[in-house]
Amino acid sequence: MASKILFPPKLSFLHFVIIVISFFFATNINAQCAGNDNAITICGTDLIKSSSQAVNLFSLLGGGAVSGGTWTDNRLSGGLNLTTGFLNAQAIRKSGVFTYTYMSNVGCGDNSSTITVIVGGYSGVSSPDVSACGDDMAFNLFLGFNGQFLGPQTNGFWSDDDGTGALSPGGILNANKAGMGTHSFTYTMPAIDTCPAQSSTVSVTVFLPPEPGTPSLLLLCSSDNLALYNDFDLNSKLDGEDAGGIWSEAGTSEISGILDSKVNVQNLYNVFGAGVYSFTYSVFPDNPICSIKQSTVHIIIEEQLDFTGATLVVNSDICENEIPSANYNAVLTKGIKNVPNGNYYVEYSILSPLGTTTNTIIATFNNGVLTFPLSSVNFKQVADYTVSITDIRSVTSLGACINVIDVSDILHVFPLPKINTATLTIDPVCKNSDAVVALSGNTNLSDGNYSIEYNLFGSNTLISRQEIFTVSGGLTSFSIPASLIPIAGNTTISITKITNLTTGCTNTSTLTKGFVIKALPDVTNFKVDIKDVCKNQPVTVLLTGLGTLTNVTLNYDLTGVNTAINQTVTILVSSGKADFIIPSALLINTGATSLAITYIIDNGTSCGIIITNGTKSFTINTIPNVPIVNDEKFCKNENKTIGDLSPIGTQYQWFDSLTSTTVLSKTSFLVSGNYYVKEVNATTGCESGRAVVNIVINEIEVPILNQDGQNFCGLDHPTLQNLTANTTANETMSWFDAAINGNQLALTTLLKEGITYYGFDYSSSTNCYSNALEVTISLSNCNTTPDFFIPDGFSPNGDTVNDTFKIPNIEFIFPNYSLEIYNRYGNLMFSGNKNKPEWDGKNSDYKIGIDGFAPNGVYFYIINYNKENKSPSQGRLYLNR
Repeated sequence: MASKILFPPKLSFLHFVIIVISFFFATNINAQCAGNDNAITICGTDLIKSSSQAVNLFSLLGGGAVSGGTWTDNRLSGGLNLTTGFLNAQAIRKSGVFTYTYMSNVGCGDNSSTITVIVGGYSGVSSPDVSACGDDMAFNLFLGFNGQFLGPQTNGFWSDDDGTGALSPGGILNANKAGMGTHSFTYTMPAIDTCPAQSSTVSVTVFLPPEPGTPSLLLLCSSDNLALYNDFDLNSKLDGEDAGGIWSEAGTSEISGILDSKVNVQNLYNVFGAGVYSFTYSVFPDNPICSIKQSTVHIIIEEQLDFTGATLVVNSDICENEIPSANYNAVLTKGIKNVPNGNYYVEYSILSPLGTTTNTIIATFNNGVLTFPLSSVNFKQVADYTVSITDIRSVTSLGACINVIDVSDILHVFPLPKINTATLTIDPVCKNSDAVVALSGNTNLSDGNYSIEYNLFGSNTLISRQEIFTVSGGLTSFSIPASLIPIAGNTTISITKITNLTTGCTNTSTLTKGFVIKALPDVTNFKVDIKDVCKNQPVTVLLTGLGTLTNVTLNYDLTGVNTAINQTVTILVSSGKADFIIPSALLINTGATSLAITYIIDNGTSCGIIITNGTKSFTINTIPNVPIVNDEKFCKNENKTIGDLSPIGTQYQWFDSLTSTTVLSKTSFLVSGNYYVKEVNATTGCESGRAVVNIVINEIEVPILNQDGQNFCGLDHPTLQNLTANTTANETMSWFDAAINGNQLALTTLLKEGITYYGFDYSSSTNCYSNALEVTISLSNCNTTPDFFIPDGFSPNGDTVNDTFKIPNIEFIFPNYSLEIYNRYGNLMFSGNKNKPEWDGKNSDYKIGIDGFAPNGVYFYIINYNKENKSPSQGRLYLNR
């Protein structure tokens, strides 16, 4: 055995500690009958050797150890034979540090020693071919080690080399999650002491399992259209199955072979009737690892129960006083279809004003009749109880069918009519009117017909009068005919008996109530007056002759161009007079209308009387139409007035607000804002509504000339575009040759000395011009004084080339210059300035020469600049014709 005994050339730290401990405790080695402490390291590469199966720990104690002692496995490693002292390191299934103590049975100074065994990590030997089926959710990777070799230790850790995410602690692989294919997983034993880490890789090939699919149930009712399933493909009830499987069944002969997957459900029912039919789909694996898988599809056909024409009778109706002794049962009799004998779930409900209770019982159909009891506890109060069978099905049914059933019966527990604590209401009644007796409040009267007997006493008397009335929603009323109460005053009704005509229940009564019979109003002198009005003006009705009345309600009709029937108005009366306004909605047409007051009610007594003298006609005059107007936009410098607005005419009046009463003069200048116009009919005085006109006065600000913006240098040949650049305008500048009715000038027009130009700011959005900016141009604003080019001759021969003598551009730099030309005799030939700048070779100023033409020859000039004290210039020129 290649074990590593203490004191090698390079000691580990653990060995060093052991040596130190041994040094301090072994003060007298000869006295240690248990030997000396020692240590041994067995790494994974040594662990697989056969020598590691029998490590003699006693021999490691040294020669001083006395045999016959006792061994103790301190960490319960399980590898030590406590009798022989031999250690099987392979039996220790974890790496780590393990200690074993030897206790000598001989008395001595130190009778125990400890052997420390360091077991290095061993990761085992993986098998070359490891397979798992894809439906294995917990494949143990330790099965991937070669069983012919020592198995790996258990305290290592697994790593998912391929990142499948399917590995759980303890080496459990979810093959389904890992997916098909080969995946690698590494088992690592960590390093310990001088033993290095050791790893083994297990490659697992996951094979695709056969998939029989997830089956679903085909649940049908005999009432379904089974013909739709005459060629029913069983594969349609599988989800996710592999193709190529084989269907099988027993007993129906619907599957004809290994390639058949279709059944005739209609035939199943026709041949075998309702029942459960099972078909199994088997899928074989394409590998030797996975097993055959099966799914079973069930077809269940249930028979529909049809209770058409069936009857339910619940026995029986009772009165309130019969409740304590009543018993109840329900009898269901089949309809036109047979119902098989047997046990059935019967679900029924009992509906009453107290709520709904639902019960399910098992009852037996026998020869088409099913009887079941109803507990009297369900019928302890006065009410109508609707007993309905909501479902009935065989106790073996899965609920495939909606059975045809709609049967119910009503059990009545009738109350005795009780009205002694009820409220009788009888409003005061006018003479010649029926008195209405209203019964309400604390009663138990159900809807239906009743008979009542009563007596009258007081100002009117009557014995044993009977009336029949109907109760609805707990309320009822009946009338005492006017003929039975002809006398005004106080009368009392006394009810003696009441009978429910539907249930036949009768009860006595002591209920009484007094009421008043009132007189009618006196309108003998009644009169009506109405004035003519304009349309949409209020029509006031004046009433007189109302006597002592203080508050009345009138009924009236309108006829003529406006019609309204049975209109009502309530008004106050003072000293026999009153008035009211007919609603404008009733007076939509112009022309003659007649008002007829037909009925007056005294609101103090609520008594009314028919009116025969309440008619009056009046006229509603047409109002002019609201004028048709359009919003207007003007330019401020147009100075528009009210007279410029449309429409015009003496019948139109203009205002500056919707409510103003001051008519605007036609010379009033317009400002931006709203103006209102109406039309007035001079004959009727009727006025139209006011139309609003929105006036916008667009004002364009006068352009501003920059300081000295009129000054230019003529040498620059400035144009109107340059002048525009010297102005400030909001929009577009335009230039004209006159302030009014001028001609627009192009911006490329050259500016002229002393000419006045008129600039306007123009808005393309409003088409308005501003007032004029007047600019008079000066072209002498030149800041330089260059040397002039002064020609030294000219040829006035009429060929248009050099026909005159002129000093170019001098007028721009020296606008006040003067030019004098002399002949050689000192005679002045020409005198010029900026207004007369050119000499044409004639004696334009002095008649010297032949025919007024200066002869060829030399002439002399003098230029007086007249600016900045510049000295005059002199020179000569040559004239050659």
